[in-house]
Amino acid sequence: MKFLRSFLILSSVFLLAMSGQAKLKTETVEYKEGDTVLEGYLAYDDAETGKRPGVLVVHEWTGLGDYAKKRAEQLAGLGYVAFAVDIYGKGVRPDNPKDAGAEASKYKNDRALLRRRMAAGLVELEKSPLVDPTRVAAIGYCFGGMAVLELARSGADLAGVVSFHGALDSPTPEDARNIKCKVLICHGADDRSVTPDRVAGFEDEMRKGGVDWEMDSYGGAVHGFTNPDHGNDPSKGVAYQEKADKRSWARMKAFFAEIFTK
Repeated sequence: MKFLRSFLILSSVFLLAMSGQAKLKTETVEYKEGDTVLEGYLAYDDAETGKRPGVLVVHEWTGLGDYAKKRAEQLAGLGYVAFAVDIYGKGVRPDNPKDAGAEASKYKNDRALLRRRMAAGLVELEKSPLVDPTRVAAIGYCFGGMAVLELARSGADLAGVVSFHGALDSPTPEDARNIKCKVLICHGADDRSVTPDRVAGFEDEMRKGGVDWEMDSYGGAVHGFTNPDHGNDPSKGVAYQEKADKRSWARMKAFFAEIFTK
């Protein structure tokens, strides 16, 4: 009898665990910008009911991969519908710094194209019957940080954007006046690729544009501080820092609680 009771308890625990895992749903989503086929990644909790906030997630310079997908899944676990967009195009996934730099430069040098790719992702997210289109935000990492700021500068109807160790400079700083949403910048204080003069230029842009913005700088953090795949050697200029990663994620969650409150 004891064996049967123990078996039933263990079975119940197993089933509950399995049902908890089954709540997370992910889908590969093919969509287009013009004639270019893109392939994004949608994540949501199917145990949730009704419409909920949506969050765009924008990848690093290597294109949409496991890291951005993992972040989308984390957001889904928080109750959001998350869509990891594809800026480069289906199958375009650079696997070395030279190719990644060349691909990222196409969009850094053509902000209009970058904005179109971002707008296409936003339309795709808002198509979901699970998403409340009045409560949508965008987050991005490195290259993706630049991308979400460009989406905001385009005048997109967003509640907010969050840039994690992203590029801040703009060829058209006057476009800050188009920003309708709140802006959060999570910045590595020792990031050599985003120099103090660029930080100052961004701050000036935000002030002149009348933007509701804030910047958190994390001491000792260099470029790429949220991604464990970057290793732990800050002398290389790109490295993970656990404290900055956790603090910036917590700050994002508080930011979302603010912007998504009706």
